[in-house]
Amino acid sequence: MRIAVIDGQGGGLGKAIVERIRKEFDNDVKIIALGTNVTATSQMLKAGANEGATGENAICFNAKRVDVIIGPIGIIAANSMLGELTPAMATAIASSDAKKILIPSNRCNIEIVGVSEEPLPNQINKAVEIIKSIINGKACQEKHD
Repeated sequence: MRIAVIDGQGGGLGKAIVERIRKEFDNDVKIIALGTNVTATSQMLKAGANEGATGENAICFNAKRVDVIIGPIGIIAANSMLGELTPAMATAIASSDAKKILIPSNRCNIEIVGVSEEPLPNQINKAVEIIKSIINGKACQEKHD
């Protein structure tokens, strides 16, 4: 399974996500760090991502080549992350056939009704549980094919 972790600015959220995925799945998944800037990509690589790439073309190119995309909700909103996330990036991510797992964040001026505010580590744990169910579902599906 190929998982793209997308983040920008300082890369702190992406780093935490990569660390948690790596802890849970060890080397059973391939993590691709996609940063809107080199700092974010670097932080995710240090956290254990297998590969990393930076910028609009890298994100647009890889969004259609992964099974899962995970990151803050702003990755599907044009001009979020203080303008780091371009309209082309948002379109590529939102249009990807990959399963998208989005971490709510009020920093992007997006409020999702019905979502309770929880500490970031709890949100990341829930995201990893979703990845587990995707992996388990894919394994079950492959057995039936």
